[in-house]
Amino acid sequence: MSAEDYCELCDLPKSTCIHGQPPPPVVATPAPRATPVVRRTTPRAAAPAKPARSVPRKWTPPEAFQAEILAVLHEAGGVLEQDELYVELEARMEERLKDADREKTPEGELRWRLAARKARQALITQGVMTKGAPGVWALAERA
Repeated sequence: MSAEDYCELCDLPKSTCIHGQPPPPVVATPAPRATPVVRRTTPRAAAPAKPARSVPRKWTPPEAFQAEILAVLHEAGGVLEQDELYVELEARMEERLKDADREKTPEGELRWRLAARKARQALITQGVMTKGAPGVWALAERA
């Protein structure tokens, strides 16, 4: 062996020395590709229309109170305090109120009064009533 066959850094033959060996070639291997997912969908049947309510309601819906609230306010001149309106409304709807309407909600309010307040909110949204002062229910003024 000649002096050229030995590494100057580690005094080993270049055939065994890491300094004399060229680095191994880097072969770029492509990353494996994910197999595309093909989702097969089955056509869905159209959802059937909701059947009419077959179970009777436990309590009176808010919509049932709207006409009576308007009638009470018209007779009172368009403005009435909430407590007075409740008394008159209860008298008018006495026969239509169900037993569950007379029960209290978890908040402690009679269920029919909650429905009446919801009916009032719907009438305010429609523009038939105004929000007005607290505790006062009033019809909107029509031009």
